[in-house]
Amino acid sequence: MGICISSASSEIHQAEDALENIIYFKQENISSNGTQKLASLYSKQGSKGLNQDTALLHLGYGGEDGALCGVFDGHGKNGHIISKIVRNRLPSLLLSQKQALAIENGKDDFGVQMWKEACVSAFKVMDKEVKLRENLDCSCSGTTAVVVVRQGEDLVIANLGDSRAILGTINENGIMPVQLTTDLKPSQPSEAERIRKCNGRVHALKEEPHIQRVWLPNEDYPGLAMSRAFGDFLLKNHGVIALPDISRHRITSNDQFIVLATDGVWDVLSNSQVASIVWGAYDEQTAAKALVEAATATWHKKFPSSKVDDCTAICLFLHKRQQQYENCTL
Repeated sequence: MGICISSASSEIHQAEDALENIIYFKQENISSNGTQKLASLYSKQGSKGLNQDTALLHLGYGGEDGALCGVFDGHGKNGHIISKIVRNRLPSLLLSQKQALAIENGKDDFGVQMWKEACVSAFKVMDKEVKLRENLDCSCSGTTAVVVVRQGEDLVIANLGDSRAILGTINENGIMPVQLTTDLKPSQPSEAERIRKCNGRVHALKEEPHIQRVWLPNEDYPGLAMSRAFGDFLLKNHGVIALPDISRHRITSNDQFIVLATDGVWDVLSNSQVASIVWGAYDEQTAAKALVEAATATWHKKFPSSKVDDCTAICLFLHKRQQQYENCTL
């Protein structure tokens, strides 16, 4: 786990040089209004080997009131490399695709719809760039991605795979979670249907009947546990795609924070538990670490004989926490 803080430019240059698992990036021209204190990110290596998770938090993205959050969970032999490549390249691709769409449509006002279209285009180009990468075997390696673009009071959410984003919102019962993404796994009927139409197979192993996986038509290989990802080109002709699921959300005064996390967190903590932990953290800057540490501790309790997965989280608070709710938990 590491932290890299930069304010030198609007994009991350030279992917191989940005080797830290997490990057906290503050735009040079963003005003010092305390917003950087309303966010945190943290990653912790599990017990399976290299930490294949990466994350990015970019304040001032696309404008002073903008932000970009993304978590990427690599898998396979080269998953740790692919997740870093995507994390480092995707932010600039999103901006370039948005600019291209603006020129094509003759509009200066990009709007939510244009950001949604830019996400689809950028993910498509990103997957092609991964495929064309020299000396990198991506046939059975890849990465998930869940990305949230904030522009003023609008959130655009792009999801690929089984990482997840939730919203923490206040009502009369306290802080409550709203799931912003769908876990895109082969167990989802619509995902399984697409894979089977492409002659891919979906089934679980006897030793892990709760995990549906994607297999080649005539081989018990490679057994991918998600239905969408960057990379994994051995399965791209058999229903595994890099098309993100796109949604939007208009921020209200009751909405308090968003959390993005890799499946290592969601495998052991419910949405309600995550919202409660984040809201109960000492402050906004320590919320992500508190969440990841809680997930790791829960892994040891729930699955004492299993290897702990990598756990990574981003917490972006949408307002300064209201004092009357400071100690509110579920």
